[in-house]
Amino acid sequence: MPRTAKVQRKTSETDITLQIDLDGKGVYKIDTGIPFFDHMLSLFSRHSFFDIELMAKGDIEIDFHHTVEDVGIIFGQGLRTALGEKKGIVRYGMATVPMDETLASVAVDICSRAVLVFNCPSKERYYVGGFDLSITEEFFRAFAANSQITIHLNLLYGKNLHHIIEALFKAAGRSLKQACAIDPGIEGVLSTKGIL
Repeated sequence: MPRTAKVQRKTSETDITLQIDLDGKGVYKIDTGIPFFDHMLSLFSRHSFFDIELMAKGDIEIDFHHTVEDVGIIFGQGLRTALGEKKGIVRYGMATVPMDETLASVAVDICSRAVLVFNCPSKERYYVGGFDLSITEEFFRAFAANSQITIHLNLLYGKNLHHIIEALFKAAGRSLKQACAIDPGIEGVLSTKGIL
């Protein structure tokens, strides 16, 4: 069965449409109106091998927060819908990704427990393309809550904020690729409870 989803979200602050295919080739068409965010989501698509088509309009003239958070919400909903009953999935995934002087690690558990651990300390508050670590955390918080997965993002070390955020998105994509993969040796779901 195809593991795809089409999700829409429209509020007074944002209007977003997402199509996602978990068994794709990492093909993407993304336009959020925030070029740096588009770049990060494109990296996520490429490294997860999820085909993603995302169009978002938001009140970015006020702040990027609403658009970034709502994209996290719709990404989470799309992933959860596309996974369906989660039969045969590996469930766990982990990736450690270098980006020049930066090293980031992300681990996920597709378990219907929405938990975010964002262990990415920043000594200074500064921005790249309107982003800092706090807005990055808000994206992943919304994503975890709406996909109902547990996700741990850890910055092991790094100095350049662009490299830090990029390593996190790449590692998230690669860890989700592993966790969402189908293993023909798994009957039903990988849980002694019988459900995920």
